Amino acid sequence: MIVKNRKDQRRRRHMRLRQRVQGTAERPRMAIYISNKHMYVQFIDDTASHTLAATSTLAVEETVGCNLNAAKEVGEQAAKTAAEKGIAVVVVDRGGFRYHGRIKQIVESAVAAGLRISDAAPAAEEAT
Repeated sequence: MIVKNRKDQRRRRHMRLRQRVQGTAERPRMAIYISNKHMYVQFIDDTASHTLAATSTLAVEETVGCNLNAAKEVGEQAAKTAAEKGIAVVVVDRGGFRYHGRIKQIVESAVAAGLRISDAAPAAEEAT
């Protein structure tokens, strides 16, 4: 795969990350994507290939722009949406983005709102 631009580089990092991160019904994958105008969070069960819940800056009325304050609102809304669907533990998929700034703010505000983060690698008893 020839890497031509930053978008291709992010996709390549995301493909590498997805080799380790997999969501299940008990512990879905919290996929985060940030575009130039909006931020999106989805809770995905990869075994069934099904999105369990989703939220974005489009769903949060108070947000203006795509800054850290909007990221905090999206993280809190994501935790609330997950709690409504009965999701308590997730594994974070940062989507090939660096874990800083808005990605970090989304995850930290979701944790502060009651969502728990699990390791990407499954436990030893799950593997056997």
